[in-house]
Amino acid sequence: MSWLVFAQTDVLGTAGPDLVPSVWRVLGALAVVLALLAALAWLLRRQQALRRSGRGMGVESALSLGERRSVAIVSIEGRRLLLGLAPNGVTLLTELAPLPTFDEAVSRATAGDGDARA
Repeated sequence: MSWLVFAQTDVLGTAGPDLVPSVWRVLGALAVVLALLAALAWLLRRQQALRRSGRGMGVESALSLGERRSVAIVSIEGRRLLLGLAPNGVTLLTELAPLPTFDEAVSRATAGDGDARA
Protein backbone atom coordinates (compact mmCIF):
# COMPACT_ATOMS: atom_id res chain seq x y z
CA MET A 1 0.00 0.00 0.00
CA SER A 2 2.77 2.41 0.86
CA TRP A 3 4.47 1.85 -2.50
CA LEU A 4 1.23 3.14 -4.18
CA VAL A 5 1.48 6.46 -2.33
CA PHE A 6 5.14 6.74 -3.27
CA ALA A 7 4.27 5.91 -6.87
CA GLN A 8 1.69 8.70 -6.96
CA THR A 9 4.23 11.09 -5.47
CA ASP A 10 6.83 10.19 -8.04
CA VAL A 11 4.48 10.38 -11.03
CA LEU A 12 2.53 13.50 -10.11
CA GLY A 13 5.21 15.27 -8.14
CA THR A 14 2.84 15.77 -5.21
CA ALA A 15 1.60 13.63 -2.37
CA GLY A 16 -1.74 11.82 -2.57
CA PRO A 17 -4.97 13.33 -1.27
CA ASP A 18 -5.13 14.05 2.42
CA LEU A 19 -7.67 11.56 3.74
CA VAL A 20 -7.84 13.11 7.21
CA PRO A 21 -9.17 16.69 7.12
CA SER A 22 -7.56 19.17 9.42
CA VAL A 23 -9.12 19.72 12.81
CA TRP A 24 -9.68 23.40 12.05
CA ARG A 25 -11.61 22.61 8.90
CA VAL A 26 -13.88 20.20 10.82
CA LEU A 27 -14.44 22.70 13.63
CA GLY A 28 -15.21 25.46 11.12
CA ALA A 29 -17.76 23.30 9.31
CA LEU A 30 -19.34 22.33 12.63
CA ALA A 31 -19.60 25.99 13.65
CA VAL A 32 -21.29 26.86 10.33
CA VAL A 33 -23.82 24.02 10.70
CA LEU A 34 -24.61 24.99 14.30
CA ALA A 35 -25.05 28.65 13.31
CA LEU A 36 -27.44 27.66 10.51
CA LEU A 37 -29.47 25.49 12.91
CA ALA A 38 -29.67 28.33 15.45
CA ALA A 39 -30.80 30.79 12.76
CA LEU A 40 -33.45 28.36 11.52
CA ALA A 41 -34.77 27.79 15.05
CA TRP A 42 -34.95 31.56 15.64
CA LEU A 43 -36.85 32.10 12.37
CA LEU A 44 -39.35 29.33 13.16
CA ARG A 45 -39.98 30.70 16.66
CA ARG A 46 -40.48 34.21 15.29
CA GLN A 47 -42.85 32.99 12.59
CA GLN A 48 -44.97 31.11 15.12
CA ALA A 49 -45.15 34.18 17.37
CA LEU A 50 -46.29 36.33 14.44
CA ARG A 51 -48.93 33.76 13.50
CA ARG A 52 -50.30 33.66 17.03
CA SER A 53 -50.51 37.42 17.42
CA GLY A 54 -51.77 38.08 13.88
CA ARG A 55 -55.08 36.31 14.22
CA GLY A 56 -56.72 33.66 16.24
CA MET A 57 -58.53 34.02 19.51
CA GLY A 58 -58.16 36.46 22.38
CA VAL A 59 -60.10 37.95 25.26
CA GLU A 60 -60.42 41.72 24.84
CA SER A 61 -62.06 42.33 28.23
CA ALA A 62 -64.03 40.54 30.92
CA LEU A 63 -66.32 41.70 33.69
CA SER A 64 -67.21 39.63 36.74
CA LEU A 65 -70.88 39.63 37.74
CA GLY A 66 -70.34 37.69 40.97
CA GLU A 67 -71.13 34.10 41.96
CA ARG A 68 -68.82 32.66 39.23
CA ARG A 69 -70.68 34.50 36.47
CA SER A 70 -69.14 36.96 34.05
CA VAL A 71 -69.35 38.45 30.60
CA ALA A 72 -66.42 38.65 28.19
CA ILE A 73 -65.69 40.22 24.84
CA VAL A 74 -63.78 37.67 22.77
CA SER A 75 -62.25 38.22 19.34
CA ILE A 76 -62.12 35.16 17.09
CA GLU A 77 -60.68 35.45 13.57
CA GLY A 78 -61.83 39.04 13.12
CA ARG A 79 -65.23 38.59 14.80
CA ARG A 80 -66.05 40.14 18.20
CA LEU A 81 -68.44 38.19 20.40
CA LEU A 82 -70.05 39.08 23.72
CA LEU A 83 -70.23 35.87 25.76
CA GLY A 84 -71.99 35.11 29.01
CA LEU A 85 -69.99 32.73 31.21
CA ALA A 86 -71.60 30.67 33.98
CA PRO A 87 -70.74 27.42 35.77
CA ASN A 88 -73.17 25.47 33.61
CA GLY A 89 -72.07 26.82 30.22
CA VAL A 90 -71.18 29.61 27.83
CA THR A 91 -73.86 31.65 26.06
CA LEU A 92 -73.45 33.86 23.02
CA LEU A 93 -75.17 37.12 23.94
CA THR A 94 -74.50 39.06 20.72
CA GLU A 95 -71.97 39.66 17.99
CA LEU A 96 -70.40 43.09 18.25
CA ALA A 97 -69.36 45.31 15.37
CA PRO A 98 -65.64 45.08 14.63
CA LEU A 99 -63.51 47.90 15.96
CA PRO A 100 -62.57 50.42 13.29
CA THR A 101 -58.93 50.61 12.30
CA PHE A 102 -56.97 53.77 12.99
CA ASP A 103 -57.28 54.90 9.37
CA GLU A 104 -61.05 54.42 9.41
CA ALA A 105 -61.39 56.36 12.67
CA VAL A 106 -59.31 59.24 11.31
CA SER A 107 -61.25 59.35 8.05
CA ARG A 108 -64.56 59.40 9.96
CA ALA A 109 -63.31 62.17 12.24
CA THR A 110 -62.03 64.29 9.36
CA ALA A 111 -65.19 63.68 7.29
CA GLY A 112 -67.28 64.91 10.23
CA ASP A 113 -65.15 68.07 10.56
CA GLY A 114 -65.47 68.80 6.85
CA ASP A 115 -69.28 68.61 7.02
CA ALA A 116 -69.42 70.91 10.05
CA ARG A 117 -67.34 73.62 8.32
CA ALA A 118 -69.32 73.58 5.07
